Amino acid sequence: MNPTVFAMRHPITTLMLVVALVSGGGLAYQRMRVDIFPALNVPKIYVFLDYIGMSPDQVEGFIVNQLELYFQYVDGIQDINTRNIQQVALCELSFFPGTDMGQAMAQVVAMSDRAMSWMPKGTLPPMIMRMDSGSVPVGYLVFESERTSLGAMGDLAQNVIRPLVQKYVPGTVAISPFGPNMRSIVVNVDPQKLLAYNLRGEDVIDALAKGNTIIPAGNIYVHDSMPVVANNATVVDIQRMGDIPLKVGQNVYLRDVATILDDTDITNGRKSVYLPIIKKDTGSTLTVVADVRKSMDLFRNAIRPDMYPEVKLSFEFDESPTVVAAVESVATEGLIGAGLTGLMILLFLGDLRSVIVVVSNIPLALLGSMFGLWLTGNTINIMSLGGMALAIGILVDEATVTIENVHVQMQHTPNIATAVLRASNATAVPRLLALLCILSVFIPAFIMEDPLRSLFMPLTLGVSFAMISSYLLSSTFVPILCVYLLKHMGHGHDEEKPGLFGRMLKVYGKLVAWFVRLRWVIVPGYLAGCVLILAGLGLQIGTELFPQVDSGQFVLRFRPPPGSNFELTRQMAVKCLQVIEDEAKPENIDITMGFVGQVAPNFGIDNMVLFMRGPDDGQMRVALWLAARLQQGGLSTAEAQRQAKLATFGFQPGDIVTSVMSFGSLTPIAVRLVGTDLKLVRQHAEKISAEMKKIPYLRDVGFEQQLDYPSVEVTIDREKAGLSGATVDDVARSMVFATSSTRFTNLNYWIDVKTGFDYLVQIQVPPLRMEQPEDVEILPVESVNPLVNLMVRDVATVRRGTRPGELDRDMSQRYVTLTANVEGEDMGRASRQVQAAVDAAGAPPQGVRVEPMGQLPPMIAMFKALGAGLAVAVFVILVLLTAYFQSPRLALIAIGAVPGVLAGIAVILYTTNTGLNIESFMGSIMCLGVSVSNSVMLVTFMDDHWKKGAPSIEAAIVGAGERLRPILMTACAMTVGMVPMALALERGSQMQAPLGLAVIGGLVMSTFATLLVLPSVFAIIIGNKVARSPSIYPDDPESIHYDPHVFAHVDAYKKEVTSSKDDAAWDKHATEHENLLATGRAIEHSGSAPGVPPDAPPPNEDVGNSP
Repeated sequence: MNPTVFAMRHPITTLMLVVALVSGGGLAYQRMRVDIFPALNVPKIYVFLDYIGMSPDQVEGFIVNQLELYFQYVDGIQDINTRNIQQVALCELSFFPGTDMGQAMAQVVAMSDRAMSWMPKGTLPPMIMRMDSGSVPVGYLVFESERTSLGAMGDLAQNVIRPLVQKYVPGTVAISPFGPNMRSIVVNVDPQKLLAYNLRGEDVIDALAKGNTIIPAGNIYVHDSMPVVANNATVVDIQRMGDIPLKVGQNVYLRDVATILDDTDITNGRKSVYLPIIKKDTGSTLTVVADVRKSMDLFRNAIRPDMYPEVKLSFEFDESPTVVAAVESVATEGLIGAGLTGLMILLFLGDLRSVIVVVSNIPLALLGSMFGLWLTGNTINIMSLGGMALAIGILVDEATVTIENVHVQMQHTPNIATAVLRASNATAVPRLLALLCILSVFIPAFIMEDPLRSLFMPLTLGVSFAMISSYLLSSTFVPILCVYLLKHMGHGHDEEKPGLFGRMLKVYGKLVAWFVRLRWVIVPGYLAGCVLILAGLGLQIGTELFPQVDSGQFVLRFRPPPGSNFELTRQMAVKCLQVIEDEAKPENIDITMGFVGQVAPNFGIDNMVLFMRGPDDGQMRVALWLAARLQQGGLSTAEAQRQAKLATFGFQPGDIVTSVMSFGSLTPIAVRLVGTDLKLVRQHAEKISAEMKKIPYLRDVGFEQQLDYPSVEVTIDREKAGLSGATVDDVARSMVFATSSTRFTNLNYWIDVKTGFDYLVQIQVPPLRMEQPEDVEILPVESVNPLVNLMVRDVATVRRGTRPGELDRDMSQRYVTLTANVEGEDMGRASRQVQAAVDAAGAPPQGVRVEPMGQLPPMIAMFKALGAGLAVAVFVILVLLTAYFQSPRLALIAIGAVPGVLAGIAVILYTTNTGLNIESFMGSIMCLGVSVSNSVMLVTFMDDHWKKGAPSIEAAIVGAGERLRPILMTACAMTVGMVPMALALERGSQMQAPLGLAVIGGLVMSTFATLLVLPSVFAIIIGNKVARSPSIYPDDPESIHYDPHVFAHVDAYKKEVTSSKDDAAWDKHATEHENLLATGRAIEHSGSAPGVPPDAPPPNEDVGNSP
């Protein structure tokens, strides 16, 4: 059914359908999630384990090895990456897209339980969480106080606020607070007092286990009641733990050798604790932030002043403004673009009511796109918004072509409705073909693999739904508006007086005629010019994964010399802040937030994260300060200078866009070296590192892993130990409480009766009491006699050494990673230089492989997929056009402007110093579709004139002149519609500026190519050929196989069709058929070429119905 006919017959029904579209689009906007990026479909599961005191190699060998072994049996597993630092193992399990993650999670849990049975005694069950690439912090709850300690604020964040966040802020991932250690009851043992009482650390541990134990309470029957029989086997007042006897029958108690305190009593200046608010991959940034802000009063009311005095709670580093700005920028730029488009149409048509008709099509098509995105389960994000913003410029094409043709038809008929119907029917097929050409260029999105497919699909669907909605509206709603709004104009008048456009048309006619005459110079020159531009400028355009945006945030990652204690790291952080304030000035810094030292092993998060705002340049000044600080610690000047040079710094943007688009990489450049022999891997990595440091625009080149962490090596002499009456286990256990704690090796609990929360009781030697390796030597191992203790130095040697501070593995093979930032160069050139550095380092040793990491692999995969998809799209367009024109030559002519598109994009990207990235590439392929659609309109009219008998040169010139106005209107409308986006006038629109630039550059050049070069291409390819129909149907008068006698005996044929019951319908068909035969005979007898001359009247007016 013809949609235009239906709409004009049922205008009220059509208008109600438009009202339904508006309602559905508005409902979709209210219900859709709003986020910065779509769900990337990069399924990951994290498995975190901890074992207090274990070295990285112990964690790797005793814990991770078993996990990796069993995780290989999980269905859908793609990669197993593990990071092993002291006492912590973090396994990242990546799965293939489409994996059933519910089943995968169940299998991971089952395999973890299986692996636990092979792990050392005391290993706690793992924490297993799903966290995809889109699970990023959208803000931070910051706890600050000058009176409440870090431990107490951590307890507040962990046990009070976090449960409220889980309840009142859905769509978030539960995460532990940064800053504190987990609250515990600390028993600080004095090693000298142990020696004085001839005791061992194990004696204290055993005494605490027996003196503070958990005994279930029972019941007794007392008359009609059953009271609980409670006891104080578990100490209520922590200071009463001091009454626990260390030796039964002797007057020695825990208080004699240790001090007992709650670690929340330790306060040291104004420090802070922060709780990240991490949204799920399927969560909405705006919804999560709104829920947090709505619940802030509830969170503050839950803070008891008597327990947590003067604690200030705030929500910082809110990432929602980025999303809000992106949404608002699209709306603002859309309004500006629509206004500019209307002015352009007003300039060409000189009719305000026609402008209203065209511009009203834009919001309705966008609402249709919104409704389609909602039905397909998509969200409002910068990609789907980018698609709709991109569509704004081309939405007017459908309505513009229709309204322009209406104005043409109005010159030939006095009836406005007739003019509208004729115009809609005449443009229906070309508009549909243009729509299909535009949709075809988005085929790459369907052949990509995740996560790129998930990234591009919302943009593709946003454009597609908008274009489809625009086509349907142009075929139904626009005709109705034209009839209602354009009825004021005069009809049937003579040809309009030549105005500005008339004069422009005459000039254009002379110009295109001149071009066609010089076609053998123009076309080769055009192709050669495009090739030179692409070769000269295209190769100089930089490549990147995503546009660089200055978000006003950055992360400084710093490391003091290997093995530095927490206090030195904290002082370095303070010094860095001072340098930043001196350089950026305090008034330019909104807020800073930092974290130093290793995260508590209970909280499996990054080791060190520092967020700031504003520029900085303080590396040298920090290094000079560090050398002086190390000298104060007792090091020589030379040694202090040497260690100060080991301090490393790394910078990266801290915004949510970069966090997501980095796909987990901390730096844009990363090179991973994998192998079983860590020594060989490191040797080759150092060669590559030396070559990378020669590249001038690489910054912060270094190893991600710490490979030379200082250690104190205790070598036990088993023979001496055996002769002394001690075992290796005795010697090793004697050092646990002094070098670590008994928090996990000997579980002991205490309950806070005020809150009902339980806490671990741990025995340790105060860290500041163990300052030298010699302090390890004098730890007591065994009591030889009442007066003498066997010490560590009696059965072992203690010396300084180094060990890897981090051991990482990928699919059970160790690896090291070289990381670097890029300054003043694009990712594409930087990656090529890095590859040259890898090659210059020589071939890797046997068993070692080098893999590019960071943002490079997804960028390469993106460009490969887009390139292949673009080739497929061009092929599809050729097939589509060939099917429509019934001629490969005409299809080839229709894509003649494609070289101009590519050249125009190269020129504008080069002149504006814009790289080729996701946004600019999508703008490029969009521009390609628009260019082909404009070319189709031009070729269609040139082909019509040629088929009517005009020579190819005349057909090219006349057809081009007839399509000048609609092509200029659509091209100018889309160009001016993209100007606001390209200028990035709105906050948050910088990310989509390359898209607008690519469209403008490609469309301007392709418009010139379409209007000036394409007629010459038509004249060359068609040449002196005569139009012939490719039809082989014998009843087709235009077919070379036409046979007028095939259906000549109509009456006899009618008798054979006995199944037909509608005689009137058959008579009508037979009459029309005989008219067609008569027309064919008339052409054949006249000797004319196949086809109807331009001035011939319709056949049924001059030819009778007789055979």
